[in-house]
Amino acid sequence: MYDRILVPTDGSAPAKKGANHAIELAAALGATIHALYVVDLPGAPRALALRDDEEEMRERYREHGEETTREVCDIAADAGVECVTAMKSGSIHEEITDYAEDEGIDVIVMGTAYRGQIGAFLGGEAEKVVRTSTVPVTTVRMRGNE
Repeated sequence: MYDRILVPTDGSAPAKKGANHAIELAAALGATIHALYVVDLPGAPRALALRDDEEEMRERYREHGEETTREVCDIAADAGVECVTAMKSGSIHEEITDYAEDEGIDVIVMGTAYRGQIGAFLGGEAEKVVRTSTVPVTTVRMRGNE
């Protein structure tokens, strides 16, 4: 059924909830987890202050991405699940869907947060992935009190 499960993560509480669900699913199915972190820096033109600090910002994002994907893999290892990490740079939903297609992913599992009425109208990254992915997407929603 599902041999390769993609878990996009940014280290947030909703992402962790999605990762936990994906790991439980992977453990039950004998699947491999792919933990993906996407860096989305602002595009040009940028303020001079941002351009001057861009390398430092990229390094901080890289370190955060390594930490968050490692956390997912640590939890997966504790559950006896194989885990692969990856980092991409670009539009978050596009990089997620591209990675899923390129790596032969069977399902994407993402956590989502309550965004309120305005946020729901504008849509978040999970909604964009659901709308654009050719791979099945499972979303795990945080409750308003979580």
